[in-house]
Amino acid sequence: MNISQQLEKEFNLKQWQVDNVISLIDSGNTIPFIARYRKEATGSLDDITLRAFHERYTYLCGLKERKEEIIRLIDEQGKLTEELVQQINAAEKMSELEDIYRPYRPKKRTRATIAKERGLEPLAIIVKEQNLKSGDIDEICNPFITDEVPDTKSALAGAMDIIAEEISDNADFRKFIRNYTFRNGVIVTSSTDKKLADNEKGHSETVYEMYADFSEPVAKIANHRVLAIDRGEREEYLRVKITAEEQPILDYLNRNLVPKNRSITSEYVELAAQDAYNRLIKPSVEREIRNEKTIIAQEGAIKVFSANLSKLLLQPPVRDKVVLGFDPAYRTGCKLAVVDGTGAVLDTAVIYPTPPNNKVEEAEIKVTSFVRKYDIDLVAIGNGTASKESEMFISDLIGKLDRQVKYAIVNEAGASVYSASPLGAEEFPEYDVSLRSAVSIARRLQDPLAELVKIDPKSIGVGQYQHDMNQKKLAENLGGVVEDCVNSVGVDLNTASPSLLSYIAGINKTVATNIVKYREQTGKFTKRSELKKVPKLGSKAFEQCAGFLRIPGGGDVLDNTSVHPESYGAAKKLLELTGKKLSDIGTKEFATLNEINGLAAAELAEKCGIGVPTLCDIIDALQRPGRDPRDELPEAQLSEGVMNMEDLRPGQVLTGTVRNVADFGAFVDIGVHQDGLVHISQISDKFVRSILDAVSVGDIVKVKVLDVDPVKKRISLTMKL
Repeated sequence: MNISQQLEKEFNLKQWQVDNVISLIDSGNTIPFIARYRKEATGSLDDITLRAFHERYTYLCGLKERKEEIIRLIDEQGKLTEELVQQINAAEKMSELEDIYRPYRPKKRTRATIAKERGLEPLAIIVKEQNLKSGDIDEICNPFITDEVPDTKSALAGAMDIIAEEISDNADFRKFIRNYTFRNGVIVTSSTDKKLADNEKGHSETVYEMYADFSEPVAKIANHRVLAIDRGEREEYLRVKITAEEQPILDYLNRNLVPKNRSITSEYVELAAQDAYNRLIKPSVEREIRNEKTIIAQEGAIKVFSANLSKLLLQPPVRDKVVLGFDPAYRTGCKLAVVDGTGAVLDTAVIYPTPPNNKVEEAEIKVTSFVRKYDIDLVAIGNGTASKESEMFISDLIGKLDRQVKYAIVNEAGASVYSASPLGAEEFPEYDVSLRSAVSIARRLQDPLAELVKIDPKSIGVGQYQHDMNQKKLAENLGGVVEDCVNSVGVDLNTASPSLLSYIAGINKTVATNIVKYREQTGKFTKRSELKKVPKLGSKAFEQCAGFLRIPGGGDVLDNTSVHPESYGAAKKLLELTGKKLSDIGTKEFATLNEINGLAAAELAEKCGIGVPTLCDIIDALQRPGRDPRDELPEAQLSEGVMNMEDLRPGQVLTGTVRNVADFGAFVDIGVHQDGLVHISQISDKFVRSILDAVSVGDIVKVKVLDVDPVKKRISLTMKL
């Protein structure tokens, strides 16, 4: 089966879809561009499917290249056969392919190679063939006795080493043992000396406490447990092994190696098989299975992380509001930054309402003066250290103001990373690191997408075990999520930061910087076509990026829509056929465009020279120019009151915001500083196969308190009301 056929089968697509997507990818088109502007070619595949397709296509291409390389390497050894070529070409995984290549791979100096150097390979063949039904084993071994092989025992040991390595190199044997161990094996963990030493120091409980004496079937262990065990082993708190019943494996090997009509050498073949399993195959298979489980767990965690990140980035912006960014702290004081409706900084200050300073009255005066001077609408409070005390301070103060002010708790993960970064220093050279954090917190409430793109996605704090992931794969996946989010929203070409522009399809960091420099030197863009004048932005980059960049109030109203410049002619033809004008775009008259003089969509698309999917997208874009899909989502939850963890009682029903989602449950902010956990078993009365099917970051949910543990700072919640 070739790559195209394999993808057709795996993704349940038509052959023309597969061929078109491969062609588009190989031609250097970006995923957002393909998803949005090549729907006719792909059958309207979405960006998630296209990214999965791209990843799988890349893997299969790598697999094909490795097959060709292995065939070449074996052929150079003069050992290539037609049967071997068929085996290699039939392999569907890298692990299967490497098993086939194992006997032909150049080996380091092993017990088997040493035995061969000592002339024991012919003896190994005699023992392995098991043709001698009678005779003396000493007589068989006698011709192989030398200074290096002084006796029969040494000769047999060397012969069995050779046989054991051959058994270990057998791809079919390895496949059976790997599958058997995966189905029937058990992961077993225990504490290390480091854990015992911690206990002696009085540190009786660690995050790995439950794994001190733990076992679970390999096939059933949950992904988050795999990652926790991996980390515990890495930090030297846990010993980890996989156990499986040995006898069924040895019986399988012996059935395939020893004939029913036994020979005088059969017992040595059985001993070699046992040695091959325990010394060579078992440790290798254990590593492979654990690695496979880790990869599966990481892929699951990356999937959850990606979904969380997407929801966070696409949270609705709070437009045209003056926001006070509040970065909480204790000893060093709380940092304030007043930001206007466009994100420009109006003022900054430092106050000390929290312990140990407790200058509450002085802090109230400063915040009140800001509220009155700048007509502040909202306060964005970071959720880090001293957040609860800061929230109580703001809540109390709001009750004393003569202006309605609300507040929201904002996830400040990564704000310190941005503040200390070269980008933060370049954007706000006049402010110190802590004041930049306050600005970032305020802007996160105003426009989460525009602000969070300035931060490495791994630092945003909506995943589990992100530091334990394959960092390259994690970065690629999260970068793809950010790219999809930015392109689905589109950006204002005349106000977007270089960070935001760099995620637009076809634009890298250098080109993004050049766009901003061009804008600063020549003034605002009035047409999309001016992009072609930007240094290093060629025709291919223009094709990829143009449709995702908006120019409100420019010279052409189409430049403020998601209509691609390549389709301007089709859009104008559509206007002509429907008796509309460019000036009608976005008006009430234009909203009736779906009723097109009785013309069917297919007929209209044909008259415009485009496909039906593109026609539908153009109609939608013309009806709602400048559309932001985030505006159609529920608004951010804002607060006016506050409560303490000590106020919580089992049975209370509260409204909260989902802050993070993991395989095992959802963390919900219910306004008491410490997020509560809704375990996956408490999400719904119905069976929940995947947490992502039931709840997402940013969701507003009703929860009931099950249990509160102030000492361990744990809140158990349920959504089964």
